[in-house]
Amino acid sequence: MKVVLVDSGGANLGSVRYALERLGVAPVVSGDPAVISAADRVILPGVGAAAPGMARLRELDLVPTLRALDKPLLGICLGMQLLFESSEEGEVDCLGLLPGRVRRMRPAAGLRVPHMGWNRLAPCGDSPLLDGIPDGAQVYFVHGYAAPVDANTVASSEHGEAFSAVVQRGRVAGAQFHPERSAAFGARLLANFIQRGL
Repeated sequence: MKVVLVDSGGANLGSVRYALERLGVAPVVSGDPAVISAADRVILPGVGAAAPGMARLRELDLVPTLRALDKPLLGICLGMQLLFESSEEGEVDCLGLLPGRVRRMRPAAGLRVPHMGWNRLAPCGDSPLLDGIPDGAQVYFVHGYAAPVDANTVASSEHGEAFSAVVQRGRVAGAQFHPERSAAFGARLLANFIQRGL
């Protein structure tokens, strides 16, 4: 099993790698299109803003590689947001692997944006990613933008309004939360992705 972490420049790259190593997986960190294309599983991590994130993928000439990938792909945090068609953050076109637009979260009474901290998952669709993760499982979020709940949402969460916490469409999936910082439930999602695919 060859697992590749896309070297997208995100600050969570190291922590995702360590989380996989704790599961007994030795991922390859690469920005090489050939290495990524040859992987059995690909993870696109990311922390930061959408425009610089997409600029980094273009700089490495990875946009066509990720769009053409025929193996399971998991985006984490910003990596999930880059899977969509576009983002309000920087008004940037993204990878277009999932339909929809990522939007800025709106502050609400007693709730701050960015959304930082532990929050509950509400499963709302079928996905092997969620095997063994119960309704109400607490996971760790850090984000100010989010994808709306739609037909590809397999788990939602709420911060003022509902948003997509886990999405999947065919071989493409994403987690808005940080599985590498979400204790046992985050480790379970990563293990499900590695062991079962999509």
